[in-house]
Amino acid sequence: DIGNDEQLYECPMCSLTCTNIQILQEHVDLHLEEHSFSEGGNIRDLELAQWLQTEEDNRQRSEEEKREREEFKKLQRQYGLDNSGGYKQQFLKSMEKEVDRGKMQPFEYHKRKADMMECLAFGIDDGKTKTSGVIEALCKYYENENKDVRHVWLSTGVDHFHSSLGDRGWGCGYRNFQMLLSSLLQNSSYDDCLRDTMLIPSIPKIQSMIEDAWREGFDPHGASHFNNRLHGSKAWIGACEIYSLLTSLRIKCQIIDFHKPTGPMGTHPRLFEWVLRYYSTDNEGVAKVVCTSKPPIYLQHQGHSRTIVGIEEKKNKTLCLLLFDPGCPSQEMQKLLKQNSDGTTLRLLRKFVGSLKEKQYQIVAVDGILSLEEKAARCHASRVLTSEKIP
Repeated sequence: DIGNDEQLYECPMCSLTCTNIQILQEHVDLHLEEHSFSEGGNIRDLELAQWLQTEEDNRQRSEEEKREREEFKKLQRQYGLDNSGGYKQQFLKSMEKEVDRGKMQPFEYHKRKADMMECLAFGIDDGKTKTSGVIEALCKYYENENKDVRHVWLSTGVDHFHSSLGDRGWGCGYRNFQMLLSSLLQNSSYDDCLRDTMLIPSIPKIQSMIEDAWREGFDPHGASHFNNRLHGSKAWIGACEIYSLLTSLRIKCQIIDFHKPTGPMGTHPRLFEWVLRYYSTDNEGVAKVVCTSKPPIYLQHQGHSRTIVGIEEKKNKTLCLLLFDPGCPSQEMQKLLKQNSDGTTLRLLRKFVGSLKEKQYQIVAVDGILSLEEKAARCHASRVLTSEKIP
């Protein structure tokens, strides 16, 4: 109330002076509307930010799940657990590709298919990838070798089996079992254990034999990894499956785990020393060449397995393993059968300490037969199986 009796009204929010109460009311309403709009905008901005963050989280989670699914499928393919078929399916597809490329005639395709189906029906290997007589040839070679070998110990006769069209890329474990079994079948000590296995079984038959061992109760943890099924798959097998199969046949064996390097540069000299003791125990003497009664040894590492068939001791005391590799084709192995060999083909077999540098190795070594009671005890123990570890 100032001058000329004029009534003035002050805005409580910004101190603006109005001369009319109605004007003031409209002015204040604009303030309130502006404030309300501002608050609502802030709320909407917050909601939008939260929604965007949720969408980003969902996107990242979806991408991670997709990556995990792809990685899982990759592992399934790598280890033959992708339901893409087994030995028979791969054999037929491989032959079809050979025909398409002009490398195989249709009549040969049909003949080989018929032969394969017959062998699978009887559960026996067709023997087309087998090389016999290598151990005997090695024995003759070493008897005449006068350079740097001081002693050599060799397994009982072992047939070499290499991968075929049906198991290329995944069948090494099965082929090494065939090698080991070929030696055991030549040793009368195992006749009783192997009376139902007088011929080398096919890979699908070996898969069924491992499944039989699982049904007996061997290695339930390992069986669950394969969903208790191998037959009809390309599943890789390893030392535990070989152990279970041999033990189910009442063949006494053990798994030895060389779980870390024991020498410089990631080498495993303790592995070589163990193999030397295995062959030389009960076979000590002055003879240069010792053809032992010992079966070969199954050797496993990540991604591959081979068969140890002997060991050399050089004049300088260094050791050299002799290995049969399922990846080596018959044409190469047959070169070892020549009695006049100069030794250069032995490079296929020889592995020095510096050649084995994987982080971990496992071996399965056979040492006699089991009674029914011992077999039952090992079946029970295998449910909590832990392999012996070399410190």
